[in-house]
Amino acid sequence: MKKLFTLVALLAMFLGANAAEWKEVYKIDYSTSNNFPFYVMGYVPEWVNGVMTDYGADFRYATQETLDTKEVKDGGWADGESSVGTVMAGTTEYQKVTGAGPYWHQYFIADGINTGDMADVYTVKALVKASEAVTINVNMGWGWGEGQQASASVAIPASDDFVEVEWEYSGIAGASCNLVAQPGTATATIEWKSLVVGFMQKEVRPTVWQEWLTSDGKPVVVESTPEAIPTYMGNAETPWADATVKFNDQEKNYLICAWSKEKGHNMNEEDGWDPFPATIVADPDDPNNHVFLVDGQPATTEGDPSAWDNQFWIQSPKAWKSGEQLKIHFRYKSNYPGDVKTNTQIHKQNPSDYLIWHAIGDITFTNEWKEFDGTMTIADDMATGWSIAFNLNPDIKDAVKFYFDDLSWQSMVLEEGYFVAGINSVAGGSYEFDSATKFEYDDQEEVYIATIGAKNAYVDQIMISTVSGNDAAFKGATLKPNHAITNDPDDWNDYTAVSNTKLSLPGLGIWKIRLDEAYDAMSFEMLEGEIVELKDVVTNSEEITVNALEREYTEAEAEAAGIDKPETPGQAWDNQFWIIANREIEAGEETVISFRYKATKEAKTSTQCHAAPGGYIHWAAIGDVNFTTDWQTFEAAFTVPAECAGKGFKSIAFNLAEIKDANDYTFTDLQWYLKSDEAGKTRENLINATGQQNFAWKVVGGEIITGIKEVAAKKNVSTATYNLAGQRVSDSFKGIVIKDGKKFVK
Repeated sequence: MKKLFTLVALLAMFLGANAAEWKEVYKIDYSTSNNFPFYVMGYVPEWVNGVMTDYGADFRYATQETLDTKEVKDGGWADGESSVGTVMAGTTEYQKVTGAGPYWHQYFIADGINTGDMADVYTVKALVKASEAVTINVNMGWGWGEGQQASASVAIPASDDFVEVEWEYSGIAGASCNLVAQPGTATATIEWKSLVVGFMQKEVRPTVWQEWLTSDGKPVVVESTPEAIPTYMGNAETPWADATVKFNDQEKNYLICAWSKEKGHNMNEEDGWDPFPATIVADPDDPNNHVFLVDGQPATTEGDPSAWDNQFWIQSPKAWKSGEQLKIHFRYKSNYPGDVKTNTQIHKQNPSDYLIWHAIGDITFTNEWKEFDGTMTIADDMATGWSIAFNLNPDIKDAVKFYFDDLSWQSMVLEEGYFVAGINSVAGGSYEFDSATKFEYDDQEEVYIATIGAKNAYVDQIMISTVSGNDAAFKGATLKPNHAITNDPDDWNDYTAVSNTKLSLPGLGIWKIRLDEAYDAMSFEMLEGEIVELKDVVTNSEEITVNALEREYTEAEAEAAGIDKPETPGQAWDNQFWIIANREIEAGEETVISFRYKATKEAKTSTQCHAAPGGYIHWAAIGDVNFTTDWQTFEAAFTVPAECAGKGFKSIAFNLAEIKDANDYTFTDLQWYLKSDEAGKTRENLINATGQQNFAWKVVGGEIITGIKEVAAKKNVSTATYNLAGQRVSDSFKGIVIKDGKKFVK
C-alpha cells in the first residue's frame, strides 16, 4: 500500500509539473512613504499626494553644503542656476536646482527585492504615468561589479491616468536586487504609484524542512506545517550548554545560537571588543518569559554612527551551500520610543567574520514585539555563510536595548549526489528538474554514470548539479566543464562549480556521461543520435570603412572647454558599427571573435551587446578596442553574458564616437564562431564568408545602414561654430564667428 501511495503521489507531481502560478517576491506602494526612502544617487524624486514624482532633467538636487563648498564639476552652483525649493530624503534636505539643464539623472525605484528563487524570468509591473511618451532604461542589479546588472528598455506612454507598464529581466544571479530608473536627459514628468516584482512559478515537489534549533538540541526532520515544528531552542529558556565558548572557537562556536557585541564590553588586545554569548534576561513585558538582550551603547564614531558598534548574530549549526533554502523565524523589539532601522548581513562561522552585505534586508525595531518569518535562497556570494548579523546602529547613536526571542533555523532537505537534466534546445521546452536523472556509482569503472535522453526524446543541452529537491538549489549547484564537450569517453574534461550553467552537447541524441569525483572530471559519449561535425572557420574578407563624423561636445567636454553646454550633447554611440550573427545567441554560449582593424587617428572604442543593431541590451561585450593608424589583429574568446539571457542577443556594437573628432575606422578579415578545442574548427560559424549582411553602421545624424557595399558616401562636414580664438561656441554666441570655413558676424 505504501508503494502504491508513493507511485500515485509521484504521478500527480509529474502531471502537475507544467502548471504555473504567479509568485510575488516584492511589492511597494509609494504612498506608504512621505519622502524618498532609498539611497540618493544625485537625484531626489519628490512626493506629491502619495506619488513618487520625477520632475525630469530640467532639475537636479544637491545639499546646501555641496552647492556652497564644491567646484561646479563636483556639484556646486553653475552659471544661471537657482534653487526653486527643497526636498527631503530621509532626514537630509536637498535643494531643487534648475537653470542649466537638461541634467542626466537616475534614481532607485525599488530595493531589497528577493530574487533568491533564481527564476528564469522576473517580471516587473508598475503603475506609472508620464507627461509625454518616454523610453527609459531600468537596471535590475544585485551588485555594482561587472556582470551584476541586467538592463531593460521601458516605454512609458503619455497619459493623464496611471497605466500598468510591464517589463522583464533574465539571467538574474543574486538573492537581493534593486531597480534603478535611468531617464537620462528626458525632461518628461514621470509619476510612480506602485510596483510589484514576481515570476511564474511552476508546481514543484513538496518541501521537507530540517528543523535545527529544537527544545532538546537535536535536529529532526519535520513537515513544513507550523503546528509540526517543535519548541524553539532559541527561546532563551534553555541555558547555554557551554558558556565558555569563544567566538573564535572553530570547533564549538556554532553551539551558541545567539551572539552579542556591545560597544566597550569584552575588550580585546587591539582596543576593540569581541562578541560573546548573548545575555539572557527576563522579558520586560512578561517576567515569566526570558529573551536575549543586546545592551547597545551609544555609537560615538565620528560622522555617521558606526552600524557595527553594537551587533547581534543568529548563528546556524552549519555552513550553507549555493542554492540552499533557509527559513528563519525570530521575535524582536527595542526600548527606544521611536523606530530603529537595523541592517542585516551574512557572516561566516565566526561572529564578526564578514562575508556579504545583504541578508534578510533592513529590520525596523519598535517598542512593541514583532515577528519575522522569511525564506532565503543562498546565492553564490552567500555560500559558506553561517549566520545573520544585525548591525544595530545605522541611523542613531543613542543607547538602545535590543531584545530577541524564539530564534529558529530551518533548512531545506535536499538530496545530495550528482544529477543531470536535459532538453532539446532546437525544439524548445523547459527543464524538468524534479525528474532529473541521478548518477549511479559503477564499481567496475569506479566512476559515476548517468544516461540522458531517450528514443523520441533526444537532448542536446544539459545541466549537471550536485543537489536535487528544489529548482533553485539545482541551478545554484551546477558543474561546468573547463573546455568544449566532445563525443569521446576518453576525453576527461576538468570541471568547476558554476551556478546556472547550461552545457551544449555536440549533437542531438542519447548521451552517456561519466563523472570521476576523485579528479573532478567528466566525459561524454553519444549512444544514439547525430553528431554535429566540426567545420572550418570562415573568414569574411570584406573591407568595411566607416567614415565617422565629428560629434557634438559632451557635457563634460563643454564644461572643460569653458563653453555653453550643447542642446543635444554628444555621446560615444553617435557613430557605431555592428557585427551581426546569423542567429540569436543565448547567454553562456562560448564564442570566438577576431578581426583586423585600423583608423586614420588613434582612438578607443567601447563595445556593447545588442539584439538587432540599435537594440541595446548590455553595456559590456568584448571590451575596449584601441585603434591605431597601423593594422592590428584582435582576437578574444567571448562568452555571452548572463544579462543577455532571453533578450535576443545577436550583434556586437562598436561605439566609434568615444573621441569627438571625425575618424575613418576600417575592419576586415572578420570571424565569429562557436568555440571548440580544435584550432581553425567550429561547430557553427556565426557570420557568412562573403557579403555584408553581417555588418551595419551609422554616423552622426544618420540612420542605421546594413548590407550596402559603399559604407562611407557621406563627407565629414562640420556644422560647428567657433570664435576667433578657435573655441567652439553655441548658436547663441554674439560676435565674429567662423562656420564652414567662413567668417561672419552674429
